[in-house]
Amino acid sequence: MSEFERWEKRFAAPGYLFGTAPNAFLKSKADLLKAKAGGKALSLADGEGRNGVFMAEQGLDVLSLDISPIAQDKARKLAKERGVALRTELGDLATWTWPKAEFDVIVGIFFQFTPPELRRAVFGNIKQALKPGGLLLIQGYRPKQLEYKTGGPSEVERLYTRAMLEESFGDLASLDIQEHDSVVSEGAGHAGMSALIDLVGRK
Repeated sequence: MSEFERWEKRFAAPGYLFGTAPNAFLKSKADLLKAKAGGKALSLADGEGRNGVFMAEQGLDVLSLDISPIAQDKARKLAKERGVALRTELGDLATWTWPKAEFDVIVGIFFQFTPPELRRAVFGNIKQALKPGGLLLIQGYRPKQLEYKTGGPSEVERLYTRAMLEESFGDLASLDIQEHDSVVSEGAGHAGMSALIDLVGRK
């Protein structure tokens, strides 16, 4: 089964796989998002739109990017229900044409399905697409997540470490990385104690 087929099957289930509430880390950064109100934002692998819609509610012009047409249908429905505008675009992170200095905010929440070689390219493309002064927010799972088994990939090479993120984003103007174990409650897809790593960066 291809990655596309796997996500289409997961998102075809009734309801919202990861719920309709925003990711807790993203929600905690609402003040940073509001400070960029009116700017352009990119939500990577946005799935059914819970994070993209929240970003739009903070006043951002959001592009919700995902590989799954089924998920994007749900994202548009959620945006309509919440009374916000949300631009959607079908795209695979491996083949999407990344713009240069386009976005004031880029958010990537649990987009850890890329193998190491592709991940390095994606991280580079993220920095390219961010405007000078732009805000980058990333949350992912650390290797300890393999013990918890409450979400995320099962291959350790797809998980994030502080050293990995520092190597990839250490050339940003500012970088704050926090590691913690916290309970996640995001629909059926992410539920329970989780080994997390949070990144807040500015270009």
